[in-house]
Amino acid sequence: MQVSTETLTEQRIAEIKNDFEFFDRDGNGQIDIAEFIELLTVLAPKTKASHVEEGFKLIDKNNDGFIDFAEFLEWWQQCWWEY
Repeated sequence: MQVSTETLTEQRIAEIKNDFEFFDRDGNGQIDIAEFIELLTVLAPKTKASHVEEGFKLIDKNNDGFIDFAEFLEWWQQCWWEY
């Protein structure tokens, strides 16, 4: 299920963008696996290690090894709390 950004307010998208930038520690506009691990350590400290890599691959829709903002936005709106 893909979430349409049309249903989000500009303010909410800006808030999610701030969250994305917070976890994008190197500021390259992408979240790599190390940054994703840190993100889950903060948001869901009881996440099983086996779920981290699997979750990363599910979020990384284009399989480039990074989570970009569009992928993050979709995930953030859908199910980050499931970890």
